[in-house]
Amino acid sequence: MSKITFNNTSSPFFKSLKEKVNTYFTENRLSRTGGAKLFFKALFFALSAIAIYVILVFFTPSVPVAIIMCCLFGANLAAVGFNIMHDGGHGTFSRYKWLNDVSAYSLNVMGGTIYFWKQKHNIDHHTYTNIEGMDHDIDIKFMRMHEEQPKHWYHKFQHVYWVLLYGISYIAWVLYQDFEKYFSGKMGKAGQAKKLSRKEHLIFWLTKATYLFLYIILPLIMAGWAATLVGFIIAGVVCGFSISMVFQLAHVVEGTQFPEPDKTTHKIEKEWAVHQISTTADFATKNKFISWLLGGLNFQVEHHLFPGISHIHYPQINKMVRETCSEFNIAYLEHRTMGKAFLSHILHIKKLGSL
Repeated sequence: MSKITFNNTSSPFFKSLKEKVNTYFTENRLSRTGGAKLFFKALFFALSAIAIYVILVFFTPSVPVAIIMCCLFGANLAAVGFNIMHDGGHGTFSRYKWLNDVSAYSLNVMGGTIYFWKQKHNIDHHTYTNIEGMDHDIDIKFMRMHEEQPKHWYHKFQHVYWVLLYGISYIAWVLYQDFEKYFSGKMGKAGQAKKLSRKEHLIFWLTKATYLFLYIILPLIMAGWAATLVGFIIAGVVCGFSISMVFQLAHVVEGTQFPEPDKTTHKIEKEWAVHQISTTADFATKNKFISWLLGGLNFQVEHHLFPGISHIHYPQINKMVRETCSEFNIAYLEHRTMGKAFLSHILHIKKLGSL
């Protein structure tokens, strides 16, 4: 696909918003990174994940307790992704580059590949949000996310079987999709093949070997094949479901747009920042616990506009976004609760399955 551009000739909206945000940080003498506040939260999620893992593998509890702990472990892995890896991957976890790198590589500890994630997420998803063929996050097998995607007979049931697909997404990501990217060199079907350096080849195989040892081989030795298989599936499904839902509630709900570039100029006739707002939705921004648990990803609009700022600042930036949207008469989309965002997503995919 040809390079897609945006109509950023003047960008009046984003210039006004950036001035307010810059003034906020300057007047309050604040760092744009997470700092100590994020560090201690990250430490909590990292230590709790290690503790649950050790108990499950080396001190295998009774079946009911083990099932609950596997669910907690899966949710904890997702929280590590939301709060540690995500900020680290965007370089906003800390003012120290090495600490950002360590935080980003927590994804590799979970079996993923930060090199692929940065290509797919930081570049493709953040630049070309909800654009078919460019944003690979809306290219989900067996799902129809917007009207421009082809419709098949099975899509009329997608509001039912989405649970299965979202649940297995993390396991499929780690054990299948990463290998697709590795051997093809592409982040998606329409992407361009890129060669990996020797360092990245080594990191990839070391990551996958470590994942298999920590999540399958060692538990197999310590707890047996049945407990390992069941525990692996439970934790993987909970993690996958958690990660998938946060993304879907931010981009694939009623009201978010899926713009098409002009077929001749390959240009989106909106400035980039307005495009981000039209393709993204916030949810539950008043719920402090959800904001804490999800690493501020319920402030998805703010994150897409300012990915270089840590999520701990999003509640304040949200006020400026709302104000500036009102000034420029730009529609800002938010669902007051996570439940309402979830319902909107289900209604959206149900409608697309029946169109």
